[in-house]
Amino acid sequence: MRLDRFLANLPCYNRQQVRLLLVQRRVRVDGEAVADPLHEVREFSRVEVDEQVLQAGRPARYLMLNKPAGCVSATSDPQHPTVLDLLPAELRDDLHIAGRLDYNTTGLLILTNDGQWSRRLTQPRTKLAKLYLVQTEDEIGAHYVDKFREGFYFAFEDLTTLPAQLDILGPRSARLAIVEGRYHQVKRMFGHFDNKVMGLHRERMGSIGLDPTLAPGHYRELTAEEVASV
Repeated sequence: MRLDRFLANLPCYNRQQVRLLLVQRRVRVDGEAVADPLHEVREFSRVEVDEQVLQAGRPARYLMLNKPAGCVSATSDPQHPTVLDLLPAELRDDLHIAGRLDYNTTGLLILTNDGQWSRRLTQPRTKLAKLYLVQTEDEIGAHYVDKFREGFYFAFEDLTTLPAQLDILGPRSARLAIVEGRYHQVKRMFGHFDNKVMGLHRERMGSIGLDPTLAPGHYRELTAEEVASV
């Protein structure tokens, strides 16, 4: 929300008072005096006028997890362990998953409490590629490449997938870059050729790559550079 609207929505200030507060640089956001009425106030922002705290804010959290097989990408599940069970209890509150992975899919998983940021990371319109290492039951033919670039029609959603880049690494292995996250998308793409996906591992989302030092089931905070890259 714009700073001037945030202040004017409070019962203690009218619009004229808000303009005066900003001109006098009596408003601080995250410790910095702000005069720009268009300055963005988020749920994580600390907003003060003089010595009065109007919004305390809360810490934004961005975590990278190396998801192992055998756990679900959910905040709770009555039958299976979840990825949140891999985190300390004090970190679990308010977190959601930015780009889920299937039960047996492994690799990079991002958890955050920043909804705006996670939407930028996962929405197809941002064109941030998700990179997967794929192992298949049968050999991957050279003709697959053009079909992945062309797109696949999914009747259930009545849509054609956006162009994807397939790089064949070996007879039954490939690296795949997609910008969407449709339901079981990778398996359905290879299913077009009746070729079963035997292993699927996410290596990267946008410019955020899985830390090679992270063992399966382990996590770390994203760096400031990684957060800013989205």
